Amino acid sequence: MTALELVRHFAMRPHPEGGFYVETYRSSGIIPGSALPAGYTGSRNYSTAILFLLRQGEYSRLHRIRQDEIWHFHLGGPLRLACIAPDGQNEERLLGMDIGNGQLLQSVVRAGCWFGATPAPGADFALVGCTVAPGFDFADFEMRHAAELEALFPSAHACIREFGVRPQEKVEASPVSNQFD
Repeated sequence: MTALELVRHFAMRPHPEGGFYVETYRSSGIIPGSALPAGYTGSRNYSTAILFLLRQGEYSRLHRIRQDEIWHFHLGGPLRLACIAPDGQNEERLLGMDIGNGQLLQSVVRAGCWFGATPAPGADFALVGCTVAPGFDFADFEMRHAAELEALFPSAHACIREFGVRPQEKVEASPVSNQFD
């Protein structure tokens, strides 16, 4: 299937960070807000999962969430996953099927890390799954423009320059902005 056929097949919609997604799972179990660490604004489901697709030339722009997120490679070509830890250390991981050459079938992005993704050169698209626990809520999602991140993480300049939100791109207001710092 092509990327467009997959988007249609799964009834995916645009994601604020870029690419397309569809939620595939939201547990029925609820964690009360009083049982969650400081910073959560209410209760959360135990876990959530999505399918996420990026086409060649598209980016999941740098963003962060309050929870760990596990990325699972499914279809298409390899996906570059860029991460900046809260201490400014940055790394890139390659998700894909060629595990003999170091590609990963899954990778964990730790809570509070800034991360983004794009298909590797030559990949028409990459389809991955993302699992979050406690379950994802947009109240836990934050994006900032590249210039803001460059001021915070000067050692990650190249990563931010490529994966960061560009000045002409819209950044959705986030109720958790600056609450991770």
